[in-house]
Parts: sequence; C-alpha cells; structure tokens
Amino acid sequence: MAAKEADQEFVEYVVGKLVTKPEAVVTTRKIDELGVLIELTVDREDMGVIIGKEGKTAKAIRTLLRVLGAKSDSRINLKIVEPEGGEPREPREHRVDEVAKVEEKVSDETTQEPAKPEVAEEDDDLMADLDI
Repeated sequence: MAAKEADQEFVEYVVGKLVTKPEAVVTTRKIDELGVLIELTVDREDMGVIIGKEGKTAKAIRTLLRVLGAKSDSRINLKIVEPEGGEPREPREHRVDEVAKVEEKVSDETTQEPAKPEVAEEDDDLMADLDI
C-alpha cells in the first residue's frame, strides 16, 4: 500500500477525532487536472457530525484543506461520500407544512397586545433641553 500524503492523513486525523467510530473512517486520494480530490467515507451514524449544523463542520474542514493546499501550491477538495442505505431526506413540502403549523400556534399564543413601554419623566426633560 502506498504511503498516505499529508493532506489525506490530516483529514483522517481530524475526522477521526470527531466521529464515534474512527475505525470506519476511510479516505481515498485522487489527482486530476483540477487538483487533489479526497473522498471521505464515514459510518452512517457519524454523517451528521461530519457535516455539522448547516454544513459548518464540513465547510471548516474544507477551509483547513485549502490552507494546507496553499502551503504546497495545490488545490485540495473534499468530497463526503454518502454511505449506502442512507436515509432519504423528507420532501421539502412536508417540512414547510410543519413550520406553518408552528407559526400558527405561536401567532395564537401572542394575540395579546404587547405592553407599551413606560417613558420616564426624566426623558421628557432631556428632550426639552435639545431644542429640536
């Protein structure tokens, strides 16, 4: 087996520290005309951890790879491979319906008029001093 490059080892190290099953972390490295492509495969249960909330963890790893690539004057890309048997995402229209139900419930609870803020007498004196 060929020795792993620094960028590939870096991805395995960082991802291995984030996941619950580091033994399932597998990377492959390919070089083409666009640069280096590292494909990352993790256990199904760890996909959410690697992607992160709104993709922030994956974006952070890609940013670090860009910095590492700048040191070696190369372009490094990360592809997260979806595991076999992954659960399909719920269709968007179902999620929109759920949001509408929550918004309706919140609007029912907040139909009371909000209390008006009290204005201190000192504020009136300050306004009079401004000569507006």
